[in-house]
Amino acid sequence: MKVPELLDGLFDLDRASEVPLNQQIYRAVRAAVSDGYLKAGMRLPSSRALADRLGVSRNTINAALDLLQAESIITVAPGRAPCVARTAPPDGLAKALSSADRQDRRLSARGLLMQENLRGDGWASEYGALQPGAPALDLFPHDLWGRYLRRAARKAPGAELLYENYVGHPSLTSVLAEYLASERGVLVEPHQIIVTSSMQASLSGLAAALADPGDMAWIEDPGYLGARTAFHGAGLRMRGIPVDEQGANITRMEIGDVLPKLVYVTPSHQYPFGTRMTLARRLALVEAVRSMGGMILEDDYDSEFLFEGRPVAALQGLAGAGEVIYLGTFAKSFLPGVRISYCVVPDALVDGLRRVFRQSGRVANVHAQIALADFIISGEYRAHLKRIRQEYQRRGEMLVERLQARLANRVEVSMPTGNVQLAVKLREQIDDVRLAQDLQRQGFAVSPLSPCFLDRVAQPGLIVGFAAATSRQVDAFSELLGTLVSEQAAGDKREERSPLLDLPGNPT
Repeated sequence: MKVPELLDGLFDLDRASEVPLNQQIYRAVRAAVSDGYLKAGMRLPSSRALADRLGVSRNTINAALDLLQAESIITVAPGRAPCVARTAPPDGLAKALSSADRQDRRLSARGLLMQENLRGDGWASEYGALQPGAPALDLFPHDLWGRYLRRAARKAPGAELLYENYVGHPSLTSVLAEYLASERGVLVEPHQIIVTSSMQASLSGLAAALADPGDMAWIEDPGYLGARTAFHGAGLRMRGIPVDEQGANITRMEIGDVLPKLVYVTPSHQYPFGTRMTLARRLALVEAVRSMGGMILEDDYDSEFLFEGRPVAALQGLAGAGEVIYLGTFAKSFLPGVRISYCVVPDALVDGLRRVFRQSGRVANVHAQIALADFIISGEYRAHLKRIRQEYQRRGEMLVERLQARLANRVEVSMPTGNVQLAVKLREQIDDVRLAQDLQRQGFAVSPLSPCFLDRVAQPGLIVGFAAATSRQVDAFSELLGTLVSEQAAGDKREERSPLLDLPGNPT
């Protein structure tokens, strides 16, 4: 068969392109076969002839031919010129298949739920000043932690670095069990603790394992958007539990026809308001969920940061009958980048949930677990907590004082009793999403309060972190916030006025 004149419009090599020449040749031949320009069985020039005609090395041609042969587009026999394979795709088929493949490359229905951004565009997604949930990097003992990590890397046996203890290293689960029993009143044995990489990993794993798509979950309103995202991704329906100054109030919920499988609460420090659930409400919650046959997910994300008194006992310890899963994390007391959280699960669910978390890969780094266990045993963890607790309290109070001084009764904000962020409620009907975005453009990574509401009418406000706050940042933020609130309020008032009132001759 006659060798085709391949140079006639087939190759258009761009020697200045970042795409290697062998890739350009490979793509040109592949496209020619797909378009039907090169037919099955057609003989191609030899590598030497093609190199001469294109002005490239034989190595370049041979690399392109190897790629084509690997995809069964051409066949190469010893001593013979390459040929288009007899099994090459018919005219236009490869292109049509490629187009169909591209159309099919989309997320599944579950994937669409999991990727949906419930926080909205106004939520701070990049690091900046006064970011909620961000602990203070300047107070973290970097050098000391580095020594514990190096020690863990040296002493960890080889088997520990493979697939043993996949959902919790014994050194950490043992020390955690002792710590939680003494400090939080949690009823726990080490085997009940599952160590994960984050609170989000714990919530999404539990939602998928304990409820089916379409099941009901109750969540605080306003509440933590990470939990709402996890439940939404699992396909659950949600209803809001009203929250006031005494925490979530289960007695205000109408049971309805569908009982909740999961009830999520933050009783020690309600997110985002920072209130503490009273003992009476805790007991009422446990009794109500027990009667409905559901499961309480108790998120105790920052009980270490109580600035006065002692934390009230964990719900898990009050219940004692297996209807509470206790959730904790080191993201606030240590750093989110350490990637260690945990959940304490009832005995009846231990085996099943351990398999769920292992098989879904929601696990934490072994070296970090060993190092953290040693850090706690040494007493360094308690010393670290004492240092940052005192400084966080000072920084939180400084933020509240400056906000009250600058904005007076335009905001409602209370002295923090713990936590690493606070809710600043706006007394005027301000667009808090637009306000947050304006502040973010000036380097303040604060987030709007309104997206945290589910069923209730949203209260405008901001969620502001103070753990890493400096005096200069707080002053600049307070001044800018006061200016922006005044400008937006004034703009809204102008829009409410009828333009007819400003026309000459109209009475005012």
